[in-house]
Amino acid sequence: MRDIFDGLAPEPSDPDPVRRAQIQMKRPLPKRFYKDVTVTAAEDGFAVQLDGRAVKTPGKNPLVMPTLAAAELVAGEWQAQGEEIDPASMPLTRLANTAIDAVSRTMDEVLEDIVRFSGSDMVCYRAEEPQALVERQSRDWNPILGWLDAVHEVRLITITGIMHQEQPQNSLAAFRRAVERHAQPFPLAALHVMTTLTGSAALALALADGFLSLEEGWRRAHLDEIWTEEHWGVDAEAEARRAARFVEMQSAYALLSACKD
Repeated sequence: MRDIFDGLAPEPSDPDPVRRAQIQMKRPLPKRFYKDVTVTAAEDGFAVQLDGRAVKTPGKNPLVMPTLAAAELVAGEWQAQGEEIDPASMPLTRLANTAIDAVSRTMDEVLEDIVRFSGSDMVCYRAEEPQALVERQSRDWNPILGWLDAVHEVRLITITGIMHQEQPQNSLAAFRRAVERHAQPFPLAALHVMTTLTGSAALALALADGFLSLEEGWRRAHLDEIWTEEHWGVDAEAEARRAARFVEMQSAYALLSACKD
């Protein structure tokens, strides 16, 4: 008999959350076919089940989470579905699918990609003017660099302008060691998402290590945008894109936090 769960697990279709939602809106949504969502202990974690049957990822792997807290977060998305199953409303499930089907097989590549971000990290590139923006960047970003140095012995060089600045190899090696502390499929998948959404591996690591709160990290990641809006007004389209990305950011942060339990 055909597995009724095949193809129902949400699968990303575009890296941009707004574009992904637009694509998914054009697709017919599957009807909700289950009543109860439960979490049960599995050999290597906690499995999400629908009416007693295991949910499968797009890669046909069981949707098994590393901690009970993480499994309950994903189960909550399935329970919250209405008459139809809407993948756009299930960012945690999508991220779990990615961790299981992709990141678990490419751990070194994902880790190296995060380290590459640190080699040209956003918080190292500073404006030349106006002075108010220069001061705000220093106020909000310098403490992150100071924390990296004090805690992880990562000393990143700042530069004014957009010309690429090579970072010391020993600093990149130290950054890699810091990231390796999160080198399990689910935390690493979440950390990679946070890095790409903020444009800063330093910010993402500061969030993962608890140096910054989610809201504080997100604000510092969008310092330049916020400053522009304060002086020139809000771009409604840009604001909508940022809000959609923040949903993804919240999910990655929540999953990373739940994996520590």
